[in-house]
Amino acid sequence: MIALDTNLLVYAHRSSEPQHAAARRALERAAASPDGWGFSLGAVSEFWSVVTHPSAPHPSAPEKAREFLEVLVRDAEARVFTPGPGFSGRLSALATRLGVRGVRIFDLQIGLAAVEAGASQLWTHDRGFVACPGLEVQHPL
Repeated sequence: MIALDTNLLVYAHRSSEPQHAAARRALERAAASPDGWGFSLGAVSEFWSVVTHPSAPHPSAPEKAREFLEVLVRDAEARVFTPGPGFSGRLSALATRLGVRGVRIFDLQIGLAAVEAGASQLWTHDRGFVACPGLEVQHPL
């Protein structure tokens, strides 16, 4: 299964982004994967924070952000990976073992949720994405 990072969702949503067309094509490729695709609940929260932020250039209305996500889930059959019981303990143990600091914890949260949902790949445009053991990081743009 393919998991997507937040930045691909943001780029695919915002037509003003230089990476928009490439991100849309990446989402289409992921949606066509016979093994399925999706993104973590953490990516949903990050996406919402970025695209609706009042200080962002041309922030999206909450209705537009919701509609974008709903189309991915309803029409493109994306799965949303939700953490199970004990996730915070597994996340903090892994972060400690890998020496993760600061905002990179969000990468690890997205990656761990993906691995636990059965994903084998994570697609991102973030060259510094913190790799989660068991998850191959790819840059599809």
